[in-house]
Amino acid sequence: MRNKNQNVYTVGQVNSYIKNIFDQDYMLRRIYVSGEVSNCKYHPSGHIYFSLKDAEGTISCVMFAGSRRGLAFPMRDGDNVIVGGSISVYERDGKYQIYAKEITKEGAGLLYEKYLALKAELEEMGMFAPEYKQPIPAYVKKIGVVTAPTGAAVQDIKNIALRRNPFVQIILYPALVQGEGAADSIVEGIRRLDVLNLDVLIVGRGGGSIEDLWAFNEEKVARAVFSCHTPVISAVGHETDTTIIDFVADLRAPTPSAAAELAVADVRAVLNTLENYKSRMNHAMANQTQRARSRLLQYETKWKYLGPENKIRDQRARHAELERRYTDAMEEKLKEARHRLALYIQAMKGLSPLDKLNQGYSYVEKEGKAITSVQDVKEGDLLEICVSDGKITARAEKTSVVSWMEQS
Repeated sequence: MRNKNQNVYTVGQVNSYIKNIFDQDYMLRRIYVSGEVSNCKYHPSGHIYFSLKDAEGTISCVMFAGSRRGLAFPMRDGDNVIVGGSISVYERDGKYQIYAKEITKEGAGLLYEKYLALKAELEEMGMFAPEYKQPIPAYVKKIGVVTAPTGAAVQDIKNIALRRNPFVQIILYPALVQGEGAADSIVEGIRRLDVLNLDVLIVGRGGGSIEDLWAFNEEKVARAVFSCHTPVISAVGHETDTTIIDFVADLRAPTPSAAAELAVADVRAVLNTLENYKSRMNHAMANQTQRARSRLLQYETKWKYLGPENKIRDQRARHAELERRYTDAMEEKLKEARHRLALYIQAMKGLSPLDKLNQGYSYVEKEGKAITSVQDVKEGDLLEICVSDGKITARAEKTSVVSWMEQS
């Protein structure tokens, strides 16, 4: 039975422990292994899975897509290669494998070993660090080129640069790019052009073997690129070629043609961008103008409504309305007064003595006083009889009392 004091670990803990042992081994962190490629598979993600084998054993390998720059040829089963990278454990499967960073065909010789050694040394010194990379200006006016004066590289750079921007100035330093003295010539070209206050510097040449490109793997050239105050674009060989200055330069271009495209902005694209900006600005200004006109029209309407002229006009209208209402009221009052007067006149007519006189009646006065009873008159009294058109003087001869009610 298991002793209760014994520790029990999970599979994941064991795999993690073994991985930690591998990762702490200095030799396994940077190792080069030679062997024959087998079961090589290029995954759609860009990763390459393969095995290295020899007469004594097999080891699994993987090169991730981000490390593909370290492979300068299409790898196939049966190739004898040297794989540089680190060995670690894939915890999920509990398998150890080589994580490849660089792969070269075996037999490249001492030059490739020298290349790998110098690359490791310069990387250890920090010369590849991103914080030392200078940005490439977006719009350059003057370009320096360090390359051979003849050949396809310089022609490609000139043709593409001038096609993208006919106004760019290209200054060429005719350097040796191959053979004895090539490294010194390249260094001299970098130093000469660096003092000319250029916007960017392109250093490179066309493709070739590792021997042809070796000048760009020299330490003196790498240090000259690193010390250059002008931003440097490396443009050595074809896309699969990799040299030391590619890691030191501020930007690596896969080919000289690509270097020209990276360095020089396409003036047509710039003009199109400016035209788009102009169109957008005009549209924005038109919108602003329209909004300003609308606000001005609103202010004008408010001014007309709130201005003194409008107020005076409103006051005049109100006064005219009041005048009309007062006039109508007065006319109504006069109409009512006339109506009442007509009624009074009509009523007075019924009471008027003249109206009675005109109907054949008369009244009698004695000494200016109206006679209302026979008692007021004696025989012989002088009387005045008033009719509608005058007076008649008469003398009373006889008086008698008559009862009008009895007669009726």
